[in-house]
Amino acid sequence: MNSNTRVIIFFLLFFLKVATPYAQTNKKDKQPLAQILKQLEASYQIRFSFADDTVKNKMLTLPSEDISLEHLIIFLEEKTQLDFELLDDRFIIIREAEAEKSSSKRTIETLEEVIVTNYLTSGITKLNDGSITLKPDAFGILPGLIEPDVLQTIQALPGVLSNDETVSNINVRGGTHDQNLLLWEGIKMYQSGHFFGLISAFNPYTTKRVNVYKNGTRAKYGDGISSVIDMELPNTINNEFKAGIGFNLLNTDANATIPLSKKTELQLSARRSLTDAVSTSTYNQYFKRVFQDSDFSKGKNNANTISQNENFYFYDFTAKFLYDISEKDHLRFHFLNVQNSLNYDEQSTINNENEALNSSLSQNNMAISGAYTRHWTPKLESTAQIYVSNYDLDATNFDIINDLRLIQENEVYDGTAKLDINYTHNHQFKFNAGYQFSEIGISNLADVNNPVFRSYIKEVLRTHGLYAETHFLSHNAKTKIILGSRLNVINEFNMIFAEPRLSFSQRFLNYFRFEVLGEFKSQTTSQVIDLQNDFLGIEKRRWVLANNQSEIIETDDQTIFPNPVIKSKQVSAGIHFNKNQFLVSAEAYLKKADGITSRSQGFQNQYQFIYDIGSYNIKGIDVLVNKQFSNIISTWASYSYNSNNYKFDSLNYGNPFPNNANIEHAITFAGTYTNNSFKFALGLNWHSGKPTTHPSVTDNPNDDQITYEAPNSATLPDYLRTDCSATYAFNMSDDAKATVGASIWNVLNNKNIINNYYTLDNDNNINKIENESLGITPNVSFRVRF
Repeated sequence: MNSNTRVIIFFLLFFLKVATPYAQTNKKDKQPLAQILKQLEASYQIRFSFADDTVKNKMLTLPSEDISLEHLIIFLEEKTQLDFELLDDRFIIIREAEAEKSSSKRTIETLEEVIVTNYLTSGITKLNDGSITLKPDAFGILPGLIEPDVLQTIQALPGVLSNDETVSNINVRGGTHDQNLLLWEGIKMYQSGHFFGLISAFNPYTTKRVNVYKNGTRAKYGDGISSVIDMELPNTINNEFKAGIGFNLLNTDANATIPLSKKTELQLSARRSLTDAVSTSTYNQYFKRVFQDSDFSKGKNNANTISQNENFYFYDFTAKFLYDISEKDHLRFHFLNVQNSLNYDEQSTINNENEALNSSLSQNNMAISGAYTRHWTPKLESTAQIYVSNYDLDATNFDIINDLRLIQENEVYDGTAKLDINYTHNHQFKFNAGYQFSEIGISNLADVNNPVFRSYIKEVLRTHGLYAETHFLSHNAKTKIILGSRLNVINEFNMIFAEPRLSFSQRFLNYFRFEVLGEFKSQTTSQVIDLQNDFLGIEKRRWVLANNQSEIIETDDQTIFPNPVIKSKQVSAGIHFNKNQFLVSAEAYLKKADGITSRSQGFQNQYQFIYDIGSYNIKGIDVLVNKQFSNIISTWASYSYNSNNYKFDSLNYGNPFPNNANIEHAITFAGTYTNNSFKFALGLNWHSGKPTTHPSVTDNPNDDQITYEAPNSATLPDYLRTDCSATYAFNMSDDAKATVGASIWNVLNNKNIINNYYTLDNDNNINKIENESLGITPNVSFRVRF
């Protein structure tokens, strides 16, 4: 029996062992209040917070399962003589009751109902609108992660996968990464990763909340046909100084919340890599993974060329200024700067003379925003926001042997104004409406010295979006309906199209919930690959803008390809069972995207240089089984099936063939253990190999080209990775708390092939190029909070 088989058997036994449900207590017997509260948390998907002395020695009979949450709280207050205060996301604080307070006078704030708290681990919550909410400050632990990296964390969700292990290539239900809408404080981000994709570019220690939508997206979100990842920072002034500083084997960071006055506050964070100062085993593994198939590594392998003096670093900086002009008027300013930079010298001896030139790659996303919120009445509020997001990718590549210099640049300028209005009629009806105007300009530059060639293309597009939706929550909180639509107008193309959105949730038989989600969406920006060695072969993708052209336009200095507006349709239906911290969830979905181009799909086979416009169709199912025990142990198993096929008019004779991102089967087993200050997580990830195309056995070795088999008719070997992580928190002083952590990515050091392709050498021999995933990669961290 090999080691991989033993690991799989261990996870199966571990999961089956901890998934055995506990025996139930007779509901007619009086039980300790603390025990009653645990059962109510599971039944009503709520969370109680209290001091042990508050509920000590109080006994209670379990109330009826049919009463509403409002009546449940009144019942508990009457029977216990305690005060139950309802907070955000149905969190309830229990305190000693005030003498003058009576339950008949209490008010309850109607909030979104939580379906599952501690979804997989603490800090992850599933809501009844179909979305998933992450709260990094309450984050527990996940296998392989010792810090709450936002874009790594969401990959633990069923239906979310990165087939090359990066946060810059996240596939949500088969979509490409550029089809994900990433928002930071309402600002669209065009860069998501550090280390060219291996680390999230967003500091998790300043992020308060992340909302993730795979379907049934709110009408206020335009763009991003695959998913929405909406990151929010704290938005209230606490008048309390907080700070934190920490490091791991890749970077160091610091953050602070600084009260400036009773009405103003400043939130700051900064992170800087250690990679240009200290070389660690973690850095070496990441460096090998990122640059293994780039011009940088190829230069090192060239007998006549030596690459040296490489300098690589990354950093990010964020700032948020909060000003409460009055109780009703709030002003917020935001700033973000994300940077990746690589420089290296390329040396060679030509005609007995030493030559050295510097190649470089820089990737930057800078954003600035101002937002004004007005609370007109307790029921009506509005928010106006203006932002600018600028993305810049620059590369200078020298080839000394061939006396070649290539300069490339991809720049995005996004200026957007938004108005969002929320009206709460009562605890059952809410309304949301708004308007968004965006002006996006994207330019692409290529400049070659030998032969002299320069191409510069810039396109600008202005779009208008109007949206409205209504929320209905039944009195007993069992039925939730969100119905809305978005109207997009593109004047340059004379295009107007509507995008209906639906979210329906119905709880029945107390522990079951039926859910239907649907949406129409579109996007005008996408990423394409012109050549695999663009931008030093490291960040090959460049942003382009929809131009609504019907044919290729060629001039003396440029080629303009048609880029349609991408449109998608998706519908899903799911059923969830949740009782006593035992969750079984199954969701099936259908998804179709039209207007994709072959340039956006990263073909490395016979279609690499062929242009066509097509679509993809996806059928899939996501299944999750999650069992928790008293917030100490959480175990889960998930399975995703995905059938994802292209259809292009010219490619493969118009017949469907597998999508490059198609991962047909994916399975995860994982478990976490939390005991006071100690946390431990262990997980196994397996998925079938992604599609690939092999050369044909009938290939003619003398025709200077490779003859391939049918496109994506083969798959890479299956992928298997085991991860573990652990953290321990302790007090350094009365005011300082510390956390130390350690993790190992790919514990078994499996050699996973994440991509392959074929090239011809000078003798017309076919060479097979394979890209490997990260090998065994340890990391440690230390953090202090004040």
